Amino acid sequence: MSLLVLALAQLVIALDYNIVYVALPDIGTGLGFSPHDLQWVVSAYVVTTGGFLLLGGRTADLLGRRRTFVAAALVYAGSSLVGGLSQSAGVLVAVRAVQGIGGSLLFPATLALITTIYEEGPARNRALAVWGAAGAGGLCFGSLLGGVLVEAFGWPSVFFVNVPVAAALAWAGLRLFPADGPRGGTRRFDVTGGLAATGGITLLVFVLIHAPEAGWGSPSALLSAVVAVTLLTVFAVVETRSRDPLVPARLFAHRGLIAAMAVTALYSATFSSLPYFMTLYFQNVRGYSAFATGLAFLVPAVVTALGTQAGERAVARVGVRRMLVGGMVLGAAGAGALGLALTADGSYSLLLPGIVLLGLGQGAAWTGMWIVAASGVAAEDQGVASGMASTTLQVGGAVGLALLVALSGGVGQGPPDDALLTGIRAAVFAIAAGLGCGVLLTLALRRTATAAA
Repeated sequence: MSLLVLALAQLVIALDYNIVYVALPDIGTGLGFSPHDLQWVVSAYVVTTGGFLLLGGRTADLLGRRRTFVAAALVYAGSSLVGGLSQSAGVLVAVRAVQGIGGSLLFPATLALITTIYEEGPARNRALAVWGAAGAGGLCFGSLLGGVLVEAFGWPSVFFVNVPVAAALAWAGLRLFPADGPRGGTRRFDVTGGLAATGGITLLVFVLIHAPEAGWGSPSALLSAVVAVTLLTVFAVVETRSRDPLVPARLFAHRGLIAAMAVTALYSATFSSLPYFMTLYFQNVRGYSAFATGLAFLVPAVVTALGTQAGERAVARVGVRRMLVGGMVLGAAGAGALGLALTADGSYSLLLPGIVLLGLGQGAAWTGMWIVAASGVAAEDQGVASGMASTTLQVGGAVGLALLVALSGGVGQGPPDDALLTGIRAAVFAIAAGLGCGVLLTLALRRTATAAA
């Protein structure tokens, strides 16, 4: 039962990332967003989630994993209720930012609970596979659920749906998870390091999302970049001098964790960027409705969930390193096949070979990289370790999507519809190339980094 609650929490986090995509046109019309500002309905969530993950991970370690889980679920419930009632663009963007803070607390708390409740080895790997199936599937099911809700009840429903689920998670967390012990008297928050890291990472993610639209030389992008670098430099200096740092230096010597951080960044830059371009393809090139677009993501969701389970079994047979290589190979082949199948009038069935390969590779890689991130990390550091790996997941996604959007917009020529399709195909082929680089990265991982898995 505990694992079901943890998987449901991960499903909520993943759904909130994607569920608003198909609702964006209705949100823009209903609240009077300008075309330029509408992206912040998505980006506000990404910016605050990425910026607060390290602090969220350390919060789980120091204040207690169950306490953090319950508090984060309540933040989700409250902000989602306000989001559904929003009557202005500014309020909705602020709500999405608060939801992102909730995600930055809930994600590392959930992962830390799994890695401390379940013993390292097969039991933990199975739990991570179930948790991974919920998360990876949620990234695709979000589009399906969003399409159904928008068609039936309007855009506020994509926020209201979270309220009872998040409230139930908070209640279940109190009832099912082990009680947190008292805080240790010798451990404390690194307040200066926490503020510097949170501010620096938040501004870094903001720059990566904002600069492609505003221009890399714009005053807002340049100022944000300078402040981000300054804050991250302060963070590095503070961490070397702190008696109880936000990120213990010993974790940077943990090769498995560092390897996992590299893989999560690449994973998010490639696999996690694909739904954005597929949404553009289904709605803007093929003219699908919100509901039809959601249905189109049903097959990827199911196959990705199956891939997480296959990945867990493959770890037991061939080891996590080989399984990660296999996942990246499948993903690269699938992205290449999908890029070739994207046409202005081809049937959905032509996309299925690429979709299936991508889904299997995505699910397997998702499971594997979290197994690597958790292996060999002490229980008292599981929260911040998951925060480190999930921070690179968010930053990698912001970097990847920004680069892919710039590439997509720069290569298209001719009539608008043709230019859009050309740009989408270029982005998908670039994802295939990135996953090919992921194969090389995974092959380079030392066996000692993953032996514990």
